[in-house]
Amino acid sequence: MGRVEAEAAGGAAADADAAPPSIRVEVAWSPAPRAVDVVALTLPAGATAAEALSASGLVSRHGLDVAALRLGVWCRACEPTAVLRDRDRVEVYRPLRVDPKEARRLRYRQHLEKKNRSG
Repeated sequence: MGRVEAEAAGGAAADADAAPPSIRVEVAWSPAPRAVDVVALTLPAGATAAEALSASGLVSRHGLDVAALRLGVWCRACEPTAVLRDRDRVEVYRPLRVDPKEARRLRYRQHLEKKNRSG
């Protein structure tokens, strides 16, 4: 039985030269607004988001505190133990500097002050 026949029959073709299965992923970190550091990696199948972050070198390059980081895959928050799939993009999220509601209040106050001065 040939390789194609073995795969068609539901069995995996055993090939001594076959490399272990691997996945290609990207790990992205934005150190500042409009700046992104993206690292493309090839990892073994079954790799987790934490393993991808570690292999990327972003933690040491940017001096990140791993305990304070939040991770996501394609804009969806995930746990560091989340298993990755081929072509996933692991995103490392920066902590918020200002609460979004408070930032909106500050912008509104500034808008009112500007409006009162001009008119």
